[in-house]
Amino acid sequence: MEFPNQEPESSSNKKTVRGKIEIKRIENTTNRQVTFCKRRNGLLKKAYELSVLCEAEVALIVFSSRGRLYEYANNSVRSTIERYKKSCADSSNPGSVTEANAQFYQQEATKLRRQIREIQNLNKHILGEALSSLSFKELKNLEARVEKGITRIRSKKNDMLFAEIELMQKRIAENENSEQQQSSIMQAAVYDQSVPSQSYHRDFIRVNLLEPNH
Repeated sequence: MEFPNQEPESSSNKKTVRGKIEIKRIENTTNRQVTFCKRRNGLLKKAYELSVLCEAEVALIVFSSRGRLYEYANNSVRSTIERYKKSCADSSNPGSVTEANAQFYQQEATKLRRQIREIQNLNKHILGEALSSLSFKELKNLEARVEKGITRIRSKKNDMLFAEIELMQKRIAENENSEQQQSSIMQAAVYDQSVPSQSYHRDFIRVNLLEPNH
């Protein structure tokens, strides 16, 4: 049964559904190169995010079909490959893996101790201690750092003082307003007490009392 008034559905109203890309070699050279560039950039970005977010050691090596090399490493590609080879060689020997882990933690502990010593020396230098080991350039840099820190401290102190003064002035103004209101209330109460309250009948006449003999 036909409906003459019904218009055919236009192709623009049809919803386009993106299908899955078939994983096989792209025959078209241009499309293959464009896809390579997009996927390569995405892969490099994911490797960078993994190394930063998870603090992982990442090394990525990509060779294009034309032989061009693309690589990324947050440490060093060569050192990561050497670490990988060593890990593969030691995987068959559990004792070697334990020894490697112990060596890694020792290196980390040594690094942390060195950082602690540097921070302690810096604190001593800021306090004006152990300055004999510093050169003229180091002393100049230390002086600039201390002056910059003093400037920040004074600025923060002045901000706190101004805030405290403003708060005290606000409290004084509030106390003065409260005292004025109380004084006005007291004056009004005294005035009300000084004025006698008399009520007279409309037929009552005030007269002076006469002497008894009059």
